Amino acid sequence: YTLRNEMLKDSKPNLKVLHPLPRVKEIDQDVDNNPKAYYFEQARNGIYTRQAVICDLLNIDVD
Repeated sequence: YTLRNEMLKDSKPNLKVLHPLPRVKEIDQDVDNNPKAYYFEQARNGIYTRQAVICDLLNIDVD
């Protein structure tokens, strides 16, 4: 199964496509430019989330 851009044409306007990355064949590259593609933003946010968890585990105060 591969998600393609044409599959999203009739989807709800507020749909957000998420994926933990890296993608192999689950999402076609043509979806990358679709405004419903949020997996790159999801990956960016994951970096900050992991940093916060590590700081908390190591009792590092960043304030």
